[in-house]
Amino acid sequence: MARQRDGTRPLSGHPAARPPAVREFSAGGLVYRRRDGEWVVVLAGRRLPDGGDIVWGLPKGHVEPGETMADTALREVREETGIEATIEEMLGDVTYWYVRRDERGNPLRAFKRVRFFLMRYRGGRFADRDDELDAVRWVPLARAAATITFANERGLVRRAIELLADK
Repeated sequence: MARQRDGTRPLSGHPAARPPAVREFSAGGLVYRRRDGEWVVVLAGRRLPDGGDIVWGLPKGHVEPGETMADTALREVREETGIEATIEEMLGDVTYWYVRRDERGNPLRAFKRVRFFLMRYRGGRFADRDDELDAVRWVPLARAAATITFANERGLVRRAIELLADK
């Protein structure tokens, strides 16, 4: 037997409200150079808040007003690592969701897109970096994917291996 009217029906109780969502944009880079006959790349490490392990990844940061993604990538690599680099090509984008707190302490869902570039080392020293990262090091490209914590950035390292195979 058909219902007399179709339409929305109230649920018992109130469903949990989803926190509001925002979009965020960042950019960074995979800096490479040749050392002792092999390709090496810069990895950036941040210690987990509980003082535990270091999470390894690629240097990156938020796009500032008026900046292009490329401008941001160059600035963030320089600030976080002390390294000067030149962009050669886009490496790829990484996207993910995470939850953070807004200025009043309320939960906020964030959809983040990070654009990464393949960058050639030009100069600079780790000693000239800011204190945002807990560790920065040169790692052989062949070992970088095994060192990086997150799978999406490991995929970018594999792409860099393909791109640098012809150089």
